[in-house]
Formats: sequence, structure tokens, C-alpha cells
Amino acid sequence: MIVSQVMTKEVVGLLPEENALQALDKLLEMGISGLPVISPEGKLLGMFTEKEVIAKIFPSYLESVGGFQYDQDAKGLKQKIANFSGLAVKDVMRKDVICVEESTALYEAAHLMLTQKARRLPVLNKEKKIIGIISRGDVVKAIFSQYK
Repeated sequence: MIVSQVMTKEVVGLLPEENALQALDKLLEMGISGLPVISPEGKLLGMFTEKEVIAKIFPSYLESVGGFQYDQDAKGLKQKIANFSGLAVKDVMRKDVICVEESTALYEAAHLMLTQKARRLPVLNKEKKIIGIISRGDVVKAIFSQYK
């Protein structure tokens, strides 16, 4: 089985210039944790996810200790949230995105999801345009549908 047989073909995407707060509202309304950021020409530019939103609000890592530093100051957090509404999707998105091609074997996509801790993988055609997205749920459904 290959990715194109089980991927979601109607991809909802975000434009890089869209408002980040409105994009977050879209995620919450759809009940999903991330959406691809797509150029007007259909090229994948990045991923806008809840993880990147959290990283933008709580961005400081103590690399020397390896721990996470967070701001317990409610006023500081309110300011970061207020500033978030002035950001564009491109200011928050992750640019380094793991992708698969439409002909990728399903087991290879599953392997990438596990080893790279990815919840979803954009699917690209030969022209590197996004044509679908495959989620962990798609993989599970495809695998277990064979045994029902």
C-alpha cells in the first residue's frame, strides 16, 4: 500500500501572510493540531502547529541545564499573547518539514512518523506541490482495515 491510497486529498492550508491568531482559531475550530503553510502556487513552505504556537509563547530554553524556562509572570504571558495577534503565520511556522512523495510506501511513512515524532506528513507530487496529507490516524485506519 502507498501513501496516495490513504492520504487526505482535500488539504486545508494556510497562506504565509495570514494572521497567526486567526490561523490558531482555524486549528481549534477544526479540532486538529497543525496545518501546512502553502504558497499561492501550491508549494509547501512550512507547518503551523500547536507546538510552534507554544514555542512562540514559551520560547526560552536553558541549554546549559537542558531544562525549560517559563515565565510565571501572568503579565508577561498576557503581553506575549497580545503580541501573538500581530504575527503572521510565516513568523510562527516551522520551516523544516518532513514530507513524503505520493508513491512512498505506507510502512515508510509510518517509520518516519515514529522516528521523527511527526503527527502528519505532507504529501508532495513530482513538482514538489502539496497534493495531500497523511496522518497517524490514516496509517492506523489503513493497516487495520485490511483485517476487518
